[in-house]
Amino acid sequence: MHYSSFGMLALVIHIIINFGDIKKLPLEERSEVHSRYRIFLIGLMVYYVADIFWGIFYELGIIPLAYIDTVFFFASMGLTVFLWMRYIVAFLDQRSLISKAFVYFGGAIFAFQILALVINFFIPIVFHFEKDKKYVPGNARYIMLGLQVVLFTATASYTLIRSFRVERKDKLHHRAVGLSGVVMTIFIILQTMDEFLPFYAVGCLIATSIIHTFVEVDEKEERDRQLGSVRRLAYIDSLTHVKNHRAYLENKAIFEELIKDNEMGDFGIVVFDINDLKTVNDTQGHEAGDRYIQRSSRLICSTFKHSPIYRVGGDEFVAFLEGEDYENRNILLESFNAKIDNNLRCDGVVIASGMDTYKKGTDTGFDSVFERADQKMYENKKELKEKRR
Repeated sequence: MHYSSFGMLALVIHIIINFGDIKKLPLEERSEVHSRYRIFLIGLMVYYVADIFWGIFYELGIIPLAYIDTVFFFASMGLTVFLWMRYIVAFLDQRSLISKAFVYFGGAIFAFQILALVINFFIPIVFHFEKDKKYVPGNARYIMLGLQVVLFTATASYTLIRSFRVERKDKLHHRAVGLSGVVMTIFIILQTMDEFLPFYAVGCLIATSIIHTFVEVDEKEERDRQLGSVRRLAYIDSLTHVKNHRAYLENKAIFEELIKDNEMGDFGIVVFDINDLKTVNDTQGHEAGDRYIQRSSRLICSTFKHSPIYRVGGDEFVAFLEGEDYENRNILLESFNAKIDNNLRCDGVVIASGMDTYKKGTDTGFDSVFERADQKMYENKKELKEKRR
């Protein structure tokens, strides 16, 4: 079982190293390059399984099963070559004649191997087993491996040459893919010299490890950075650049869970509502209204500097107070109200506000605190309207 033991080890290492690339990514994280590489990795797993069972059947002398598995072995080998070429073309991101030629050549090798295996049932041109159960390779086997050497050499050379023409950040990726092709070329040549050592499987394992380490890990980090940027934008209000209603709901849910589990610490909520926004929109236009909202947002943020601020509606904002802002909540609210009183006199932005705090053991949820703060905001709104008169 010495031959099979290496195949088993290769399969386990293959799955461990490439697990993140083999599993299906969420739709927003998928790309053509990654999808084709994932399919190639799955195809390679099929090859490893065929390689493992060949060693088991051959060493046990079960020739009928060894024959069937040998056919499956060569077919899966041809399939991995074709899948590899599809990945290379997607990686190079080209639709040139050379790229198409690589795919066609890979497909031709796969087709040739299937045809040769069919013929082998009648004329042993790929392999046969002698009466003493010894495995004997045929000339077609060497032709198949020779064609693969030509193809891997061509793609490796082309990718390495292109590495001198791409941007600096892509050079390492191209050279890693090119090097993996060189590795495969070397180990296929070694495989032609000794059919009883798993050189092909060794080459595949080394080649995919190179790609995983120097290409896939790097590209995953880049995908994560891009997704992180997209997700951050998804939680930001485009007009004011504070957190938006979606972010508010998610953070509210976190607070709800902590309250439910009796693990919530001290916190306060300030509810804000902009006065006279409708009047500004009606008399000065919506662009003036947007500027009014932006000025209001800056005023809130300049006072509650250490708290997350959320725009939860057209003219409504909420601040979650924790830590330093919670400790200084009364001072901060007094400072904010003083600025609003001054704005009333000089015709600046006017914002109603109301604050309340979480009462541990009494409040059963976030909404209890919010409703008290919201009620105080409406009381303040009436007061401000009276002052304006």
